[in-house]
Amino acid sequence: MVGCTWKARPLRSRRSSPQRMPETSPPSTGLRLIARSLRRHRRRLSLGFSLIMVWQMCETLVPVLIGVIVDRGIAREDGSAFLLALLGFAVLFAVLSNSYRFGGRLVVRSLEDEAHLLRTEVAGHVLHPRGARTSMLPGETLSVATSDAELVSQVMWQLAFAVSSMASVLVVAVYVLQVDLQLGLMILIGVPAVVILIQVVTPLVARRTHRQQQSTARTSGLAGDLVQGLRPLKGIGGEDVALRRYRASSQAARHDTIGVARSWGYLLGMTTGLSGILLALVTLVAGTLALDGQITLGQLIALVGLTQFLAEPISALGDISAQFAASRASAGRIADFLATPRIVPVGDRVPHGDRPQLRVDAVVDAPLDGLSFATRDGELLAITIDDPTTSDALVHLLAGTAQAATGSVTLGDVPLAELTIESRRENMLVSPHHTEIFEGTLRSAIDPDDDLTPAELDEVLAASAVDDVVALHPDGLDRPVRAGGSSLSGGQRQRVALARALAAAPPLLVLQDPTSAVDGVTEHAIAAGLRDVRGRRGHTTVVITSSPAMLQQADRVLFVQAGRVVAEGPHGQLIGDPSYREAVLR
Repeated sequence: MVGCTWKARPLRSRRSSPQRMPETSPPSTGLRLIARSLRRHRRRLSLGFSLIMVWQMCETLVPVLIGVIVDRGIAREDGSAFLLALLGFAVLFAVLSNSYRFGGRLVVRSLEDEAHLLRTEVAGHVLHPRGARTSMLPGETLSVATSDAELVSQVMWQLAFAVSSMASVLVVAVYVLQVDLQLGLMILIGVPAVVILIQVVTPLVARRTHRQQQSTARTSGLAGDLVQGLRPLKGIGGEDVALRRYRASSQAARHDTIGVARSWGYLLGMTTGLSGILLALVTLVAGTLALDGQITLGQLIALVGLTQFLAEPISALGDISAQFAASRASAGRIADFLATPRIVPVGDRVPHGDRPQLRVDAVVDAPLDGLSFATRDGELLAITIDDPTTSDALVHLLAGTAQAATGSVTLGDVPLAELTIESRRENMLVSPHHTEIFEGTLRSAIDPDDDLTPAELDEVLAASAVDDVVALHPDGLDRPVRAGGSSLSGGQRQRVALARALAAAPPLLVLQDPTSAVDGVTEHAIAAGLRDVRGRRGHTTVVITSSPAMLQQADRVLFVQAGRVVAEGPHGQLIGDPSYREAVLR
């Protein structure tokens, strides 16, 4: 269904009206979105970061404690000191393992929760009753809701390691300064210098990662689009053109992915090389001091162990900036998507009267040119339009997804743009020619909330001729339906969409070409069933169609030519007009 008008007033009045979804301003930039993500989990993250820092500092103390054991237990041959140091070693490892276990659990829980919140926020933006105006293909939107949401949440893990890595470097520097001032200064100056030099490559990684994310999302969107339209493509022989388009997009994504891997290779090589040089110098100086007798054997062992340990936090600090750049790019994509405007404008008014009617008055908005008409209570009004573009423009206008340049469209004497979303959905439903059928069963596609009684459901199935579809499958209403209704034929999808619209039972229903893909016999049955079901309930129905069977059942027919009504009357009367006859019989 178009825009916000998927579901209108339910068949039975005991079901409550849909509640308006709250409007909150999303973060305007990627950095603000990341900051919000951290704020939402600040308590859990504070404890998690603290435990991760404890783990990293315990890792730092391992070689220091080994040096203490060597100096006080082994070199002095002091058994009690040796056993005491071993006990301390066991306590250290107990703290180390448990701090990482519980700290990692808290951080991972936070990032998984945040990824879920971002996914639901993106989905909620798309599924909002007012819709979202975006140029993204469904596959691209899926990429934003999955890959990008996952990358944004990884900021928490990146920050945990950044904080703990800096803390461990400081612990190492403090210990080394106590052993030797020269070595301590080498670490305090060398580590930041290495991290700063590594940043030369970071912008390259960030740019290539951002480009790769975009090309991969485009390729995913194109793939989903092609799969969804495979049947029409085969019908027009467009497989080769579609394949060439996808191959070009896939090759671009492959090229960008290889570029990202290459830039990460540059970053890793630079990190390993620079940190290796620094650590080799530290080890060389420490060995010289040991040979000169200025430090003990245990201190030398501790310094060598710390030097090897430093390779990990230095590498982490070098990588984190590039990882954060990728997360920031994903956050920017999510922020941009959440900032896309709503399709349907809303107000705070409700239609006048118990059975509000639709009025279109002198609407001018190409290709509409002075279109005017009004519905009457309980009638079946057919509108025959000479141009499909004009038909689509009228549907978008009634659904609220487009606004007229001049003129007005009112429901119950209130402009559509001034109505609340609830009152629109309660009083009018617009079902366009192209509708979405969701994955599930025939029953869930027609009555998703399982609100219809068996008698009401049978009535809807008969009026839409879906009872034939049900009878063709051994599972009946429990027949599986794939996403997009791809397991159904074109005519079957149309009938299921019509059944869904009839099941909603809105006081005013607008249908666009509801029978264009069904055979003539079925079309006559649907036309009669539609008039019977809607007429007995006293509901108003507008059908945009050129079907003689549907026009024959209509109380009135409006003939729209060049964007305006040029004739009005029963089908039998208008058929004498050559222009009308051509539009109906072509």
